[in-house]
Amino acid sequence: MALTPFELEIFQNILSSIAEEMGILLIRAGYSPNIKERRDLSCAIFDSKGDMIAQAAHIPIHLGSMGFAVKAVLDEPDMNPGDVFILNDPFRGGTHLPDVTCIKPVFSEGRIVFFVASRAHHADIGGTTPGSMPISTTVEEEGILIPPSKLYKRNRLNKKLYNKILNSTRDPEEREGDFNAQVGALDLGEKRLAETISKYSLNRLIEAGEELLNYSEKIMKEVIRAIPEGVYSFQDYMDNDGAGTRNIPIKVKITIAGTRAEVDFRGSSPPVKGNLNAPYSVATAAAIYVFQCLAPKELPLNSGPLRTVKIIVDESSILNAKFPRAVVGGNVETSQRVVDVVFGALSKAIPDKVPAASAGSMSNITFGGINPRTGRTYAYYETIAGGMGGRFGKDGVSAVQTHMTNTLNTPIEALERELPVMINSYTIRRQSGGRGRFKGGDAIKREFKFLSNATVSMITERRRTAPYGLVGGEKGKKGKNSLIGKNNVKPLPPKCTFEVKKGDIISIETPGGGGWGGKLNKSLM
Repeated sequence: MALTPFELEIFQNILSSIAEEMGILLIRAGYSPNIKERRDLSCAIFDSKGDMIAQAAHIPIHLGSMGFAVKAVLDEPDMNPGDVFILNDPFRGGTHLPDVTCIKPVFSEGRIVFFVASRAHHADIGGTTPGSMPISTTVEEEGILIPPSKLYKRNRLNKKLYNKILNSTRDPEEREGDFNAQVGALDLGEKRLAETISKYSLNRLIEAGEELLNYSEKIMKEVIRAIPEGVYSFQDYMDNDGAGTRNIPIKVKITIAGTRAEVDFRGSSPPVKGNLNAPYSVATAAAIYVFQCLAPKELPLNSGPLRTVKIIVDESSILNAKFPRAVVGGNVETSQRVVDVVFGALSKAIPDKVPAASAGSMSNITFGGINPRTGRTYAYYETIAGGMGGRFGKDGVSAVQTHMTNTLNTPIEALERELPVMINSYTIRRQSGGRGRFKGGDAIKREFKFLSNATVSMITERRRTAPYGLVGGEKGKKGKNSLIGKNNVKPLPPKCTFEVKKGDIISIETPGGGGWGGKLNKSLM
């Protein structure tokens, strides 16, 4: 018996609220500022085939790719109640090594009926630099690689594996707290699903999951149908890979035919020596995110849209990383450029529905050393907001995280309370948004003053290529990184690792959003 529209809406809210509650537990139980404050985490529910049926409104790059991790676990033999799997392998469903996924099968009537999953960005997972975001050339430099493994077997902790992971990091106590929070979120999700099954029946809940996937697919088909049929192309560039390669092309050709879209990235850069290589899961997450942005708000966020959007990459490509390629920057930076090129191509078909380019960089900074207050090692990670692109009818928002990141600002008070650093300046970067009929949002200037020696790594983009404007709008301003010492100011490249001394200041000026519309393009005004 098919669900009525009212029942479908009820189950959509039940399942998404379970994922939201999982996320709330993870935030409240987490140890690190990255979990507690920035909320760099995601929780979701999957059916027995590994298709996502519900998610919380967390991190797009996590949620669009987490299904690859769940499907990697499906091949594991001897799955039992109480098992919890852990992985961060970018080549088997992960994104980059700091993003660690925990997955738990949910049993009912003696069989697996659902999976619950939590993914969290850990502030350190080992590797050559504090924060595990090095200017790397192989994945081994980026930290401990965890293939799909049983962290718990029938509710019993695999202490050997757990200790190996913890001892590979620079702050085992903080990591243990965040891992326990992730597992706690899974236990809560399992409990809530059991309660829902008891109330509505197993068959009804399974049917609801299938119908939600079908409904999302149907909505996405209508979104695609509204785009004029044709072939639309766009190309943009990454600044550099940190290992000598500059002006790295990302290309796309989008074919719209009826209710189907083909997103073809062939012709993009081959794999690079540096860390901008992205797994296919990341390219998929970024591409499907754009189409979800075009959908109405009532679209249930699940795997359904992937049924009608085909994503193609070259076998050997920067968007199809293979072991042992370095990937830590591909997840955070290449994903943003994928969004830019897909939006850019679609702007040729539906310019009134597509924004100009946003900042196009998560402006990643990691640092660590010895905390003089505690005498212990520490590691910290942060992304810094920028400007949103202008769009038809509205200016871009200033000082906001855009596209594949959906994290929050780390409050100054929280950062200064826990780490040997002060925020010297934190302001909106005025006039950094591109001019246009609807101007781009302004970016941010954030300065870190170090109270002790530390090792710093930065992975940033749009420092050499500016965010594009659309329909005659101007480009947003490029970002800029600087090291301010006692007697000089030194420009920093987009990607670098270096040592700072007590009293040094790092200044990060993020990119502004592109403007939308100009004097010569009044037909859409």
